[in-house]
Amino acid sequence: MDISIPKETRAREHRVSLTPSGAKALVQQGHRVFVETGAGVDTGHPDADYQSAGAAIVFSPAEVYGRGELIVGVYAPPPPHYELFVPGRIIFGFWGLPAARPEDFRALQACEITAVGSEVIEDERGNAPVLTSMSEIAGRLAVTVGASLLLNEFGGKGVLLGGAPGVPPANMVILGAGVLGRAAARAAVGAGAHVTLLDRSVDRLRTAAQELPGSVATLLSTQPNIERAISFANLVLGAAAVHGQRAPVLITRPMLRLMRPRSLLMDLSIDMGGCFETSRPTSFPDPLYEVDGIRHFCVPNLPSVAGRSSTLALTNALLPYLVEVAGVGFEKALLSMPDLGRGTYLYRGKCCRESLAQAFGVPFVAARDGLER
Repeated sequence: MDISIPKETRAREHRVSLTPSGAKALVQQGHRVFVETGAGVDTGHPDADYQSAGAAIVFSPAEVYGRGELIVGVYAPPPPHYELFVPGRIIFGFWGLPAARPEDFRALQACEITAVGSEVIEDERGNAPVLTSMSEIAGRLAVTVGASLLLNEFGGKGVLLGGAPGVPPANMVILGAGVLGRAAARAAVGAGAHVTLLDRSVDRLRTAAQELPGSVATLLSTQPNIERAISFANLVLGAAAVHGQRAPVLITRPMLRLMRPRSLLMDLSIDMGGCFETSRPTSFPDPLYEVDGIRHFCVPNLPSVAGRSSTLALTNALLPYLVEVAGVGFEKALLSMPDLGRGTYLYRGKCCRESLAQAFGVPFVAARDGLER
């Protein structure tokens, strides 16, 4: 199979979807790999590394989409690239379609491609291996970045995350006890912060309590508990998401009045619509804005800050699926790896996620049913 790796177009996106080692693994199995020039430069992988691995370099998005039967990106292609799509192509990426504009979703359907959402590939136990790989990194990075943004030189109110002898630590509130939330809690406790973790699932809170130090306070995510928690928080991290659906809005604009002035909100669910009413996507070098005296950080591709590490983690998670799809074809791969079916947003233009079909008012066809039609 011919496989294409595009250069990412999102602002400040430093990752690439596949390392040269990953490309070599596919080439060794008889596949042709095409990499857009410069795709891996920010991660320390120049074109020459991919050529040494057996991949060919292409020089435009048109070549990427024209040559590849399977296109693998970090993020989904932007709408201006839809006109380059060839019907029947398989495109992997973090699509985030529940947060897409209706006109973009319908334009994508008209392209008759198969769209696999890397973020919603999920096994029968509800584990999302590709999303998990990025969430673990995002959680760790959120603490590093958040600790810096609390300092005066970065516009914060001069609070040291871990405190000091005789000086209390910062209060950090994390909304969501999933992989990202637990990773952030672990890193924050390691940095000395006082951490409160909220989730609507008692089972998830129980898992967090077993994994994390006893100093982490856990609360059921109800509105009164959220209001109480954010009222004393220096930093609030939004890590709430529902696979394949828009993120729930947990903090409304009126609730900002409960917070201390110049406190920091970090919305890491922004790629799925955001879990704060006042959230809107931002990017470096200007990742912050202020609403009602509360600072907001809403960078959707935070793992990109550690582009090389994130690329390696992404390759590790994606490669088994790419090997299977390239080896036996998408249709047979759906049968041998049901995870792919759960991660398929569109199959040849047909909507394969019921929640997405309801959101956009289009017919729903299960992935395997689509094969039979």
